[in-house]
Amino acid sequence: MRKNATVLAATFAALLFSGAAMAGDNDPQKKKAADADSSQPVSDTWITTKVKSSLLADSDVSGTKIEVDTVDGVVYLTGTVGSQAQADEAKRIAGEIDGVAKVDTSRLKVDAQASR
Repeated sequence: MRKNATVLAATFAALLFSGAAMAGDNDPQKKKAADADSSQPVSDTWITTKVKSSLLADSDVSGTKIEVDTVDGVVYLTGTVGSQAQADEAKRIAGEIDGVAKVDTSRLKVDAQASR
């Protein structure tokens, strides 16, 4: 659990600082340009990172072993969870991320032993 918290904190810090660096100063012209760029589609790498960090942050699925891959906006969740409720929660979380077109959980297996 401590490892997950450390990974989550590092991921959050990286996202936070990269966003601050990209924002530059408080120049209204730069902000307007940045807002215009935000309408661009997000990359598969960004989606994967966001899904992974969101899964780690959720108390219901943070201890599960789920791998995340994204191809053309489709998120593939692979691994083992302890219950169908965890699988459903992982799918819901992934589906709420901007840029996700579909979530494929066909490679996500439920095994009650995994929750122990």
